[in-house]
Amino acid sequence: MRAGWTWLFLLFPATAANAAARDFDVLHYDLALVPDIARRQVTGQQTVQLRSERPGLSEIQLDSGELKINSVGMNGRPLRFQQQQATVTIFFDAPLKRDEQAALQITYSGTPAYGLEFAPGRSEVYTIFSTSQWMPSVDAPDERATLSLSVTLPNDLLATGSGRTLPARTLADGRIEHRWRLDTPMPGYVYGFAAGRYQQVRARHGDTALRFLSAERSPGQLQAIFARTGDMLDFFAARAGLPYRGDYEQALVADTIGQEMAGLSLMSEAYGQEVLDDPDHVALIAHEAAHQWWGNRVTCIGWEHFWLNEGFANFMTAAYLQQAQGEAAYQAQVQRWRTRVEALRAKGADHALVYGSWKAPTGDDRAVVYQKGAYVLHLLREALGEEAFWRGIREYTRAHDGKSVETADFQQAMEHAAGRSLQPFFNEWVYAPTPVRPTVLQLEAPSQQPAAATAPPPPPVAPAPQAPAGTP
Repeated sequence: MRAGWTWLFLLFPATAANAAARDFDVLHYDLALVPDIARRQVTGQQTVQLRSERPGLSEIQLDSGELKINSVGMNGRPLRFQQQQATVTIFFDAPLKRDEQAALQITYSGTPAYGLEFAPGRSEVYTIFSTSQWMPSVDAPDERATLSLSVTLPNDLLATGSGRTLPARTLADGRIEHRWRLDTPMPGYVYGFAAGRYQQVRARHGDTALRFLSAERSPGQLQAIFARTGDMLDFFAARAGLPYRGDYEQALVADTIGQEMAGLSLMSEAYGQEVLDDPDHVALIAHEAAHQWWGNRVTCIGWEHFWLNEGFANFMTAAYLQQAQGEAAYQAQVQRWRTRVEALRAKGADHALVYGSWKAPTGDDRAVVYQKGAYVLHLLREALGEEAFWRGIREYTRAHDGKSVETADFQQAMEHAAGRSLQPFFNEWVYAPTPVRPTVLQLEAPSQQPAAATAPPPPPVAPAPQAPAGTP
């Protein structure tokens, strides 16, 4: 996800079902969605399977955006519910015991103002933040669940979605029900799909099936735009110490800054043209691909630690450019980060990377998360040197694959790789605003300038750990 939408970040803190208050765990969502592109409307039928985390659970709360909940049921009987402030509270007939599971059936409809984007002139519909605007859910990064998703569309549209593609079904009226299954529990904000009158290109990179879609670009142009996707996935897999898992699809849609989802990334048609004009202009493609590890698989536990998603994706993008385009490309990114951090400091807008709360963030707050977060990773790389730094990145990523993390988890992994405490560095660069002096804090070992040409190659990628089984 790229910075750029002011309203986007206002959505995150609006989730009432946050980690501190949540007494239940969503195990699986099963959703049948029917968008009406011409009317910009949607209807949905959903089953939410959950488990009580405490005895005597009498109600739960889901984020529901501007959707209108029409009914809620359980075991064939209606349940009482109440909607207010972008949430729906559902009341059980009898309190649930600890570890007791329940399956709630929810029907709803709505005309989303955002989250589900309609482009009727292109016969296109696609998702961006926030998921709760098109699907009642827990919109919190620490909540992971599996997903079965179907989207019913006119028969002249192609579609892509989160998860493993299942055979489509042709309905009696000629419409097509497109289906996906996400078997690995993932945070709800990376669920999504896109559909339109697309042209498509299919390719393979090793064991990964690739697919590129666009309504405006020819197959040849799509191949040119996404020519480096496989190389990016290889690079990030090596740096993470984890192979890419599943297939990967990329679509150009009417208008988006950039959106990562599980196994899927969306970019704008205009950006696709920029890459055609300048084949080296691939930073956004790399940024969204990097999120498949840092963001999707290793996810910040709360938006207060959002830099662990976006600062990482920015830094990893620069590291990829360093390998693919040379040292000058990397240093150009570093200089942009440094300039932005110095501007923040000059206007008194600098902030610790870890926020006390992420409510109504400003453009400067977003710069802290994206640009300063990446710059601090660069400084840590300089301080530790290539071998220890990348070893720490691999240890951190592999240890927390499929989990939610806070900054202390990253610090612990890097200290283990360095063989010493990094508390002075983290105190000064992570937990407090940038120091007045512009030089990096010296640690016990001399710093090493990162150099792609001389850096030791990353070790072979280890097999991915077995993903926890989802609950159907």
